[in-house]
Amino acid sequence: MHNERVPQFLSDHGVAISYSAWPIENPRGVVQIVHGLGEHSGRYAELAGRLNASGYAVYAHDLRGHGETARLPGGETQPGQRMGPDGVRTAGADILRFTRLLRDEVPGVPLFAIGHSLGSLLLQRVINTRSTAFDGVVLTGTALRMPGSMDGGDLTRRHRPARGQGTGFEWLSRDVAIQAAAAADPFMFDAKALEELGVRDGLLLFGLPGRDIRRDLPVLIMGGSDDTLGGTVSMRRLARAFTRRSRLSDVEVVVFPEARHEVFNETNRAAVADRLVDWLERRAR
Repeated sequence: MHNERVPQFLSDHGVAISYSAWPIENPRGVVQIVHGLGEHSGRYAELAGRLNASGYAVYAHDLRGHGETARLPGGETQPGQRMGPDGVRTAGADILRFTRLLRDEVPGVPLFAIGHSLGSLLLQRVINTRSTAFDGVVLTGTALRMPGSMDGGDLTRRHRPARGQGTGFEWLSRDVAIQAAAAADPFMFDAKALEELGVRDGLLLFGLPGRDIRRDLPVLIMGGSDDTLGGTVSMRRLARAFTRRSRLSDVEVVVFPEARHEVFNETNRAAVADRLVDWLERRAR
């Protein structure tokens, strides 16, 4: 059922996209969040509160086939085409559409994009051609988008409990409360990229950082050493690709020991948020 209280915008293709908003008065900057596969924008409320307290307005939309967007007319999709036909490309267009709207809504301040997991892969694609859209990019739960550096299969297997035990969301975080909340959330589903996105869209996620990204774009890569999507080696490979192939001048990598896929939901999430805020403040001047 359509929830009239859920804010939404129209995509370039006329599809209604829902979003979560945590605005503040006179922000020093805007943070636009792009969530991962199998989750939704509402899961970033705690992080948004921390960013609000530091002076940043926060907005996050629900990808097609996710969250409240999936309940809106035209937003219904199915496994194998979770984000709809040509989902990866249209998801990139939706990100940029929302960016333009936020620039108009909150003018005159820097806009930073945070992409998590699938959201980070989509953002990598977007900045290859539209890096001027953002004043900085943060990639979490991310990977170099190449075979051997990114696992698109069963991300739960490393942390899977004994048969008949656990929630299936142990791979997200060491925090058992986060695991239980994910299992109880009706908007959550298994993040199996090939099954959910299909072969065609899955292949579109592969690629390298482009050579035409503006060289002064700040990029922060954060993740856990025990992340099953990419992990330490893959994150460092991504950073090298940004500095050597794209020739970016401001690339930082932060690896949190033993943390799993969702560093903003980890047991040390306060320290993770502090690191993010410090990075933002040094670039929002």
